[in-house]
Order: sequence, then C-alpha cells, then structure tokens
Amino acid sequence: MTPLHLSFYSAFTLSALGLAFHRTHLISALLCLESMMLSMYVALSMWPIQTQTSSPTLLPILMLTFSACEAGTGLALLVASTRTHGSDHLHNFNLLQC
Repeated sequence: MTPLHLSFYSAFTLSALGLAFHRTHLISALLCLESMMLSMYVALSMWPIQTQTSSPTLLPILMLTFSACEAGTGLALLVASTRTHGSDHLHNFNLLQC
C-alpha cells in the first residue's frame, strides 16, 4: 500500500469515526460528511493517474456536484433546525414530534 492510499483511507476512516462518535452538534456531523466526500473526491480524481489511463472520467465531477448539493441541503437544515429548536444539538431533535 502506497502512502497516498494510506492517507486516503485514513482520512475517510477518521471522518467516519468522527461521525460515529462525536455527534453532539449538527454542524460537526455535516463537517464529517463533507470530509468523507472530499476524501472520496480526491481518491476518484487520482484513480486515472494511478491506473495510467488516458481517458478522463466524469465520476469526480459528478461526486463534486453531489457534495455541493449535500452541503447546501445540510446548511439549510441547520438553519431551519436552529430557528425551530433554538440550537443545533442533535439530542434535542425528536423524529417522532413535529
């Protein structure tokens, strides 16, 4: 395993662990999701270089657009939940109540 692959795997694993264990605020969960998407984007961007193919792939650009849409939706949910519940603590949200 090359150091480049190790850094991608460790970045994705650390952000997944951050999402699993540090879920106190909604903004920290959104940042962990964004770091997971960023590590996947960089890995997909480096994939044609590592395999030495000359054809450009559309998959990293598609991943980047979905990541931007996810970030916009997450921030809109953050603003809406802060306005309705008063804070962004995840333990204040009850899915059974409106």
